[in-house]
Amino acid sequence: MNIESPHPGHDHHLCYLVNLRFHERNWEKYAELVEDATYACKYCGRVANDQTYLCKPVKL
Repeated sequence: MNIESPHPGHDHHLCYLVNLRFHERNWEKYAELVEDATYACKYCGRVANDQTYLCKPVKL
């Protein structure tokens, strides 16, 4: 089965990474991505300190 990404770069977005349980295996790296968050994803509500980690980022 070949599942297409919904958009380019999605494999680096937090919604995708959390579904793969990235935060459980790489807590320190995950914490770096969300620490002092300045953006939120308009789709899923996750937050990050860099908009490139979100599908539909909006400034907090």
